[in-house]
Amino acid sequence: MVAKNLGFALREVLKHEGGYVDHPRDPGGATNMGITRKTLANWRGVKPWSELPKSEVRGLKLREVRAIYKTQYWDKVAGNKLPLGLDLAMFDFAVNSGPARAVKTLQALLNVRRDGIIGVITLGALKREIGRVGAKKIIQGLCKARLSFLRRLKIFSTFGRGWKRRVATVERVALKLAKNSAIFLPTSNSKPKEGNKKMDILSGYKTYIMGAFMVVAAVGQLAGLDLPGFDGQSATQLLLEAFAIIFLRKGIKSGV
Repeated sequence: MVAKNLGFALREVLKHEGGYVDHPRDPGGATNMGITRKTLANWRGVKPWSELPKSEVRGLKLREVRAIYKTQYWDKVAGNKLPLGLDLAMFDFAVNSGPARAVKTLQALLNVRRDGIIGVITLGALKREIGRVGAKKIIQGLCKARLSFLRRLKIFSTFGRGWKRRVATVERVALKLAKNSAIFLPTSNSKPKEGNKKMDILSGYKTYIMGAFMVVAAVGQLAGLDLPGFDGQSATQLLLEAFAIIFLRKGIKSGV
């Protein structure tokens, strides 16, 4: 939803990516914090990418990693425009399998053209689908489709257990984020709370009590008694104000 959520999403992704690895069966080759040698070479403008030494991948700093993730992954799945929870699910999918595949998978769920770009049409379809089934169903559908794709890969036998654990963890965190984001502030049309109703009732009683005191004060003045708090007001004035307070409910806001 907002740019600052990139920080949280990135921390979640890095929990799964870890540090420097160079697994012989990993097509990405030398990788550090999820950034492959080829990705880093393209980012730095090194051609061909194989000219970039593996030592550069090993020496990657978090500042550059964050910049790469934002530009090459977060922005390409329109992370700032996605609902909370879905942004994490899409971001992690993009990091693991590429932004284009993540976007096309979401577009397939939304039944819109699968061009790999999140634009007005995709966002509009997403908004309608959330209104129809809720963000939870979309996150679950995306994670299910993602795992289905991973199962079809030849290297699933090697990395499958870790991938399944990763997708399950991301889905759990994403659903929690989506649930916690569904908080709505009361509007001016909201019904008053029970406590407010009680206060309104008490305010009504105060009105009649004040009016009754003024009637008593007026009667007291007619009987030759001066009650404190009503000095300088004649019995006639007190009676008129009392009737106004009781029957017209005027003056109580400033009086009380």
